[in-house]
Amino acid sequence: MVHSDALDAVFAALSDPTRRSVLEALGEGGLSVTELAEPHGMSLTGFMKHLRVLESAGLISRTKAGRVVRCELSAGPMQEAAVWLSRYEKFWTGRLDALARFLYHQEDTEWRNLPPAPPPTSSPSAPRSRSVGTSASAPPKSGARGPTRKR
Repeated sequence: MVHSDALDAVFAALSDPTRRSVLEALGEGGLSVTELAEPHGMSLTGFMKHLRVLESAGLISRTKAGRVVRCELSAGPMQEAAVWLSRYEKFWTGRLDALARFLYHQEDTEWRNLPPAPPPTSSPSAPRSRSVGTSASAPPKSGARGPTRKR
């Protein structure tokens, strides 16, 4: 059974591109906090907030060995989210397939019902676009200073 609070935390953690990037990097294996933070160009303090969100959602675990803190990916919460999404995938796949069939049928019908296009003409009496040429210039800016506050 999927717990809604845990699922909410997982989706909230996944909603940020920085956190998704961290999870992608950890998919290759465990990394130190410094190695994870380096490509993101933010302060270590700001980056640690992202790690806390991921850890509170259960998506990563941190271990400390001396002065080095390493992060590892935890697959459990992600699997629960995937199970939850798979229930709706069946519904949406059927709906999207039906939409594709409908649109294909509509496009096919519209092309059959179109009258043949007239041949292009290049007559000099054709109306020209008004946007050709120079456009009206903007009014000049005022050089006067605005009112100042009296003290």
